[in-house]
Amino acid sequence: MKKINQLLFYFFVGTVLAVAQEQPQILVQPYLQDAQPNSIIIKWETSSGEESIVEWGTTEKLGKKTQGIAYDVNFSDTRIHEVKLTGLQRFTEYYYRVRTGKAKSDIFQFKTPPFASDEESFNIVAMSDMQYDSQNPNKFSEMVNEGVIQYLEQEFEGKLPENLALVMIPGDLVATGSNYSQWKNHFFDPAQKLFAQVPVYPVLGNHERNSVFYFKYFSLPENGTPAYAEHWWYKDYGNTRVIGLNSNEGYRDLREQYEWLENVLAETEKNDAIDFVFAQLHHPHKSELWIPGEEESTGKVVKMLEAFSTKTGKPSIHFFGHTHGYSRGQSRDHKHLWVNVASAGGAIDNWGEFEGRDYDEFTVTQDEYGFVMVEVDGNREDPKFTIKRISRGNEEDFRDNELRDSITIWRKERKPVAPMPLIPKENEVVSIEGTTLKAGAFESSHQGTFHAASHRQVSEAKDFEKLAFESWKQHENWYYKENRQKNDDLTDEKTRRLKPNTTYFWRVRYRDQNLNWSDWSQITSFKTK
Repeated sequence: MKKINQLLFYFFVGTVLAVAQEQPQILVQPYLQDAQPNSIIIKWETSSGEESIVEWGTTEKLGKKTQGIAYDVNFSDTRIHEVKLTGLQRFTEYYYRVRTGKAKSDIFQFKTPPFASDEESFNIVAMSDMQYDSQNPNKFSEMVNEGVIQYLEQEFEGKLPENLALVMIPGDLVATGSNYSQWKNHFFDPAQKLFAQVPVYPVLGNHERNSVFYFKYFSLPENGTPAYAEHWWYKDYGNTRVIGLNSNEGYRDLREQYEWLENVLAETEKNDAIDFVFAQLHHPHKSELWIPGEEESTGKVVKMLEAFSTKTGKPSIHFFGHTHGYSRGQSRDHKHLWVNVASAGGAIDNWGEFEGRDYDEFTVTQDEYGFVMVEVDGNREDPKFTIKRISRGNEEDFRDNELRDSITIWRKERKPVAPMPLIPKENEVVSIEGTTLKAGAFESSHQGTFHAASHRQVSEAKDFEKLAFESWKQHENWYYKENRQKNDDLTDEKTRRLKPNTTYFWRVRYRDQNLNWSDWSQITSFKTK
């Protein structure tokens, strides 16, 4: 009898353990996708189970329930769950938790986007290249939890969803996109506290390898070219349009992508609700830290954005990664920013480690970990945005969320006063060895602006179509840890050697730190001996 009881006990325990093993476990905690003023997508992954339920409401009591779908991710029992909540109120905070069988998540919060007409201001984080580095295995976790989340807590009052609208990631989320385990262990787990409360919008980097896992884990806006779903798309938040592009081999030269972008920009031109366009793609057009990482095709995107901004007056940015460091530059003739937002985990491309080049476009380059904060002002009367580089330093110099660079761009034109050419004076004779082009002091009617750049041209004809000399200088040029523009007076510039017995014409314009150019100065002539 005793032996029978023991057998029954073991059978009961085994049955309980078997049932317990069959109960689904949450593998990837819930994360947010494709937020709209009246809807949002919530996803998570479990070890098994088809049930896909989100309980939600405007208080922690929840009260509402929405069911979705489940699908395989790794040709096994594991399931990704996707639930779309609809009928939401714009710019409203909601509570939610996910459930599959007896597996329940904690209760999290999110906030729906506003319309542009609501004139709400908001923040965006942009970071990239968080792929696993065995020398710094916890770097991405540090970037999210001690970096982004801690920075927001210190800088702003209130909860995380109130202070951050969305996260942009221009590529290289994991080291090997075809490695299933890396998605959970290296990307979702370190960022679960962030992605459960703030929607994340990535684009493909080269490390994703166009993996099926990328397309299963993310539900990005379905407004790209249907045959290339989720390779390119756009998302509107308030007065800003975020555009995602694919700069990888096999896609970077596709006619369909550029035709789609051209159409989106044409529509954006007519859309009075959109003040700013932020594009993200992985590869740089130019890179001061790592020239081999450059891609000519990105230059085509840059030209399209430049032309759009100049035609419409709507400032634009292209965010990128691939080079593991921060760079911030600007187009000379357009209100367009170039911003490298890496590295959020991948090994730093240190100065001198690879072939680099000091490009005119870039004002700041730093071989450091960090992320970029974008603060967007939704005021319809005078909207603006501010870019801030928040640094975590590098192996030599640790930085605890230190502000290392900043620039503010206004939607409306705020021209400085056209400068006055001083030297050479009209018809003055100068040496063929070159002359110093001197102009008057910087002036602007807008308080707080300063002289940030000068652009000079010298030509044998008044139309300046064929130039004998041209110079474009910024007020700072941080390259290889040195400001190469230190103590340089932007009001003067020496030309190179000129032709003898020739009449030249010259002009100059000044730019403020907000990318506003003055008109060109009056044209002045001089002669060489």
